[in-house]
This record gives sequence, C-alpha cells and structure tokens, in this order.
Amino acid sequence: MEYLSAKEVAEKWNISRRRVQILCEEGRIQGAFKLSNVWVIPKDAEKPADKRKTRDKPVKREEDN
Repeated sequence: MEYLSAKEVAEKWNISRRRVQILCEEGRIQGAFKLSNVWVIPKDAEKPADKRKTRDKPVKREEDN
C-alpha cells in the first residue's frame, strides 16, 4: 500500500496541512497513523465530510426593507 504525508494530502484535497493533521488526530481519515512525528495517510484515503459549524446568514427578504 502506498502512503502520503499530511502535506501531500493537503495539496491533493486543497485544504491546509494543519486541517489534515486535525482530521488524523480525530480519527476521521481511515488508515492514517503517526510514524514518529509524521502523519502517514493511505494514498487512496477519501476526504471526510466537513463537520465544522458554519454561520448561517439570515435571508434578507424584500418585505424586510
């Protein structure tokens, strides 16, 4: 099986390296493990869904004006 570093996965998924590390720490990337102080992630691992909270902006309606 081939593995990638957190930096390589971050570039592949277009997210930050730190975000990949957090996903690994949370156990959300299947097959990822820490080798010494480096996260090693299977090449075919899938990007987990983003479960972070977002702010919902209220919808502005014409009758509100």
